[in-house]
Amino acid sequence: MSVRHGFSLFPKRRTQPRWQPGSTVPPKECMLAMDIFCDLEPAAMAAFEQQTEMRTCRKGQLLYSQEDRAEVLFLLKRGRVQLYRLTPSGKRLDLAVIEPGAFFGEMPLVGESLRHTFAEAVEDSLICVMSRSDIERLMRERSEVAIRMIEVLSRRLALCEARLEEMAYRSVPARIAAVLLRLSQGRSGETVLITHQELGDMIGALRESVTKVLDEFQRAELVELSRGRVILRDVPGLQARLEE
Repeated sequence: MSVRHGFSLFPKRRTQPRWQPGSTVPPKECMLAMDIFCDLEPAAMAAFEQQTEMRTCRKGQLLYSQEDRAEVLFLLKRGRVQLYRLTPSGKRLDLAVIEPGAFFGEMPLVGESLRHTFAEAVEDSLICVMSRSDIERLMRERSEVAIRMIEVLSRRLALCEARLEEMAYRSVPARIAAVLLRLSQGRSGETVLITHQELGDMIGALRESVTKVLDEFQRAELVELSRGRVILRDVPGLQARLEE
């Protein structure tokens, strides 16, 4: 079994109908796929769907960049979106991979700027967009939506705090081991689809440093390396590296 790189901002994977870029999807299908709207009855959902705009995005397309001041909330229906930041020196740090069923771009809605943040479609994607005024009205009228959104944001904050702790206190080998264990859910034999550069972007390390560590892991028979893949061979051994 293979798992994709990145950590999701949505805890569940949903089965989605097959979709091709350029095809149309009834707007009502968008909110039905979002957990934050699951408490709405059909009539209320249908009313708010009228304010939802559907967009298709090709692989590699930027949905927003650091110069934008987005006043909308993005809801991912199909595909995958990578969130990342660029430092003033141009170094990239991957923040998260958005999976279907998750929302993103919420920072301007709570008074924060995007600040060096980019959102890029890493697959052909279908995205629903709600304006700031519409989502604020929805949260005022339906407190259950606001509560679910707070729950999601709280989980995201916990994930970000865990990553910051890893980067601040763990060595590069320990950070790499932590990412591989998280993506594989700690199962031996799992294949993680990730390049050395992507792994480096996730943990804030140079690609050369990642390559050196992975080569050492392979010599120790902790993992097996293939092009764009890391196969876990010794989970207890990787867990021991967390203490380095």
